[in-house]
Amino acid sequence: MQQFLRQFNLFTMQHKFFVTIMTVTLFLFNFNSFAQHNEHENESGEKSLKEKIKEDIQHHLLDSHDFTFYTDSETGKSTGFSLPIILWDNGLQFFSSSKFHHGETVAENNGNYYKLYHNKIYKTDINGSIELDSHDHPTNAKPLDFSITKSVVMIIVTGVLMLLLFGGLAKSFRKGPIATGVGRFFEPIIIYIRDDIAKPNIGDPQYKKYMPYLLTIFFFVWFLNLFGLTPLGVNVTGNIAVTFALALLTFVITQVSGNKNYWKHIFWMPGVPWPMKIILAPIELLGVLIKPFALMIRLYANIMAGHVVLMSIIGLMFIFQNWIGSSLSFFLAFALSLLELLVAALQAYIFTMLSALYFGFAVEEHDHEEAH
Repeated sequence: MQQFLRQFNLFTMQHKFFVTIMTVTLFLFNFNSFAQHNEHENESGEKSLKEKIKEDIQHHLLDSHDFTFYTDSETGKSTGFSLPIILWDNGLQFFSSSKFHHGETVAENNGNYYKLYHNKIYKTDINGSIELDSHDHPTNAKPLDFSITKSVVMIIVTGVLMLLLFGGLAKSFRKGPIATGVGRFFEPIIIYIRDDIAKPNIGDPQYKKYMPYLLTIFFFVWFLNLFGLTPLGVNVTGNIAVTFALALLTFVITQVSGNKNYWKHIFWMPGVPWPMKIILAPIELLGVLIKPFALMIRLYANIMAGHVVLMSIIGLMFIFQNWIGSSLSFFLAFALSLLELLVAALQAYIFTMLSALYFGFAVEEHDHEEAH
């Protein structure tokens, strides 16, 4: 086991160094694409460098219908690839997101016209008119959108990666008691989740039926967090819809697993005078809803904040425009990238730990008479 841990630590250190270098390099490359033309654009009355940096950060945080790796601010040409648009609007509408030209043009398909507005697809006319109400919300018809966005692509890639990795790990155990290949790096983590998260918080033998979910949620969140720090720059766990879905899964499993003692402690707490039970019952019920909400916000806010701060510091390199400020910003960004790698694993651990804790509350058995 110690040999496995040493190999895993060496692999992790190498992976952190590689990912950090690639991440900072790509962010510098992207920011430099419009920083070089800042003076020319200011003279023509276009947006300033600060405004462009802000827009670039916002674009990175949002989901999109294409992967864009580099954009030449002078020619307007982008390097990347488009994703399929799948809509239901009086029948199935299927076309490439390249028709939108990054939201600059109207897309036509089968005589229907569509326009991207704040990264959402609305039905419009040939001129791309968007009607707004008094609150600046679009009133145009919005077709059912089943499009494949870059977040969906990364979720699918992560799922396939996990199937291949852990499918191979499971097959290696059929040949012997020792894992082979890449499974050597993940076996200590699996054992840790079993022995230090599931067993202490849920109990033996109840923990066994929750292990598939706990392992899946840990590696799913961890891998997505790491992908968000790669040159792909996909902010999946910084999307509140994704963290909401994950928290909802934990909430549903907890409530379905709840035994009579769990529900009794919520609606009619033992050992508490009955007038207080009436007062505490709504509070306890509210706590049932607050727990998954905290799961959702914690993961979303930490990952979102990390991406914003990292890209903001990198943007400062081009605002300072001197070797002292730019060098300081580079080293700050490098240090923060290392910290974000730690946060990626830490947030996966916290989500898994709290999920196991909630499951333990739901299945815990109490002997009230003996306790009394």
